[in-house]
Amino acid sequence: MAITASGLYVATFVDVLDTTQLALDLDLETHKVAMFTNSITPNFTSDTAYGASPYDANEVSGTGYSAGGVALTSTTFTGASGTSTFDAADTSWSSSTITNARGALIYADALAGNNAICLVNFGADYSTQAGLFLITWSASGIFAIDLTP
Repeated sequence: MAITASGLYVATFVDVLDTTQLALDLDLETHKVAMFTNSITPNFTSDTAYGASPYDANEVSGTGYSAGGVALTSTTFTGASGTSTFDAADTSWSSSTITNARGALIYADALAGNNAICLVNFGADYSTQAGLFLITWSASGIFAIDLTP
């Protein structure tokens, strides 16, 4: 069991584009970031949501961190030169004591299903002791999708 990669959740994006027509608005300020330990094994094809396996256990805990995580702010979904990019302001938990955070699940909290959007692998375990836990998103965005063949 381990987080070994970052990725997008296929089931969510299929539901956006098929007859389900899931109303996933990536510009909303209601998407959340929850952090998990390396005790989960993500499956980007079959995992569906925060609160559903494997995201129903092994969420980090501690002072300054609440289950469910925090809202993303300044979200944008843009497109240029055949690439769509999702981005947001950096995410932080101030004065926190968090142990062994390995990955961040971004999910659509405004949707009834808490649909999983993407998982970001930190590549190592990170902790804080009464300090700032900061996720600095890439200057290129949280994720980009190349829509050109």
